Amino acid sequence: MENKETKELTKAEEQVMQAIWRVGQGFANEIVAAVNETSGGEVAYNTVLTVVRILEQKGFVGHETFNRANRYYPLITREEYMRQMLGGIAHRWFGSSPRALVSFLVDKKDVSLEDLEAITKTLES
Repeated sequence: MENKETKELTKAEEQVMQAIWRVGQGFANEIVAAVNETSGGEVAYNTVLTVVRILEQKGFVGHETFNRANRYYPLITREEYMRQMLGGIAHRWFGSSPRALVSFLVDKKDVSLEDLEAITKTLES
């Protein structure tokens, strides 16, 4: 994605984007099926397609046309979106300090000692 600062997805957009990332590239019916696998319900085809079009307008999704059917694909990876969103949170809430972010999580008991050890090992490698 060319835009340096990625826009944050709404809950519905994120749900559809997660399905597109799982599918990799797919036609609308494949994306609808992937959304419904994880939603615990039946999300309407037209609803999913409307969100896909919004994601296209925002620059998250592209498509190729085959006859009259569009095959959709992500323009940004899941990892890149996560990195940018986490970076935005770290910047806005923790003064761009990874230490402050991790300290907050530890203080709130959201990170165990085992998690910290694993993070340290990852950083050291």
